[in-house]
Amino acid sequence: MQQISKERNLDFRTTRNRATSKVRKIMSSANQSATISTRTGPATRQRILDAATELFYANGLRSVSADRIVAQVGITKVTFYRHFPTKEDLIVAYLERRAEWERAAVESARAAAPGNPAESLRMIVDGIGQESCSPGFRGCPFINAAAEYADPDHPIRHVVNTHRQWFKGALEEFLVELRVPDSSRVADQLVILRDGAMISGYLGDPTIVADALYNAGVAVIERRNEANEARYAWDNTFLEPGVPRPRPRES
Repeated sequence: MQQISKERNLDFRTTRNRATSKVRKIMSSANQSATISTRTGPATRQRILDAATELFYANGLRSVSADRIVAQVGITKVTFYRHFPTKEDLIVAYLERRAEWERAAVESARAAAPGNPAESLRMIVDGIGQESCSPGFRGCPFINAAAEYADPDHPIRHVVNTHRQWFKGALEEFLVELRVPDSSRVADQLVILRDGAMISGYLGDPTIVADALYNAGVAVIERRNEANEARYAWDNTFLEPGVPRPRPRES
């Protein structure tokens, strides 16, 4: 509890401003990349993926046909299927590209605040808030994809699950550095908060997402620390005087 309290008591006004400028560049790359003009001369596969990124995110996966993507890119069906044998192959590539962007965002947040996991987490939260305020925001593309493909064994769901497992693991690494007990369970709770924030950013007021997510996350972490300290104090009352109980192992 002491560690997270110290981190929380830092003056974030300066660091948050710096973080926000970095996060804007990191987290907005997903939306910006979708609008890259074909005048820049990317490879045909890249052009197909750029068009699919824009159309899939804005309109949904099932509602966008291969014909629509072919028409937007200005290629033939033969060329399209040469690069992506099925539309589902293209969806997998779209989601894997988004996963790469989010991994890069987390790594950039870590690199921007070396040795300060609390600030890195704050930058990630700010990034989610910035993304939810960006034009055309429609929530989490992975949650959206899972909603459209209900079969848990489908290749698209495999990509979704792999990314979500990675994200939980990334959060858990930060929590371990902050010495938060039961870090795996707390990471699960933070993922749930993040999911709710993405949905709220789409359906509700996106301007409150970052602060609400951060405050809820801090409350979860502090509650876990308080519970751990209370358990330690309770157990110690039943030991013989002068025989201290080892503190609970920190996950």
